[in-house]
Amino acid sequence: MLRTALNEALKTAMLAKETRAVSTVRLILAALKDRDIAARSKGNMDGISEDDILGMLQSMIKQRKESISLYEQGGRLELAQQEQEEIAVIERFLPKQMSAEESEAAIKTVLAVVEAKGLKDMGRVMTALRERHAGQMDFGKASALVKSLLS
Repeated sequence: MLRTALNEALKTAMLAKETRAVSTVRLILAALKDRDIAARSKGNMDGISEDDILGMLQSMIKQRKESISLYEQGGRLELAQQEQEEIAVIERFLPKQMSAEESEAAIKTVLAVVEAKGLKDMGRVMTALRERHAGQMDFGKASALVKSLLS
């Protein structure tokens, strides 16, 4: 479904002559193709899963946010703006992000389900969160909250 949405978005952006959207969607599709090829070499002929695609999109956003801070430090505001525009395009394909309250409630639910008692259970909790809420949660912030709740 996400693959179809990406291809349709590329066609739509090309027809609308949205150069930033076209270039960003092409970058996404190229990264997806690279990961599909890597998955095939490991025996997965269908390519990567929807959850893996969502993870890839989140990592692309994270990379761009890091670039923005570096560009702003270097005084290259036009490049920072370009990266921000790319983030906006990538976010179109991600599900709605959870609010801080929703994230905390989801984390507390997972803590109860996996019966986490201490920090040694953090890996199991994070794995369960990624399975249930891929693309909906900032796992960097979630990790800090899980750690504080388990301490």
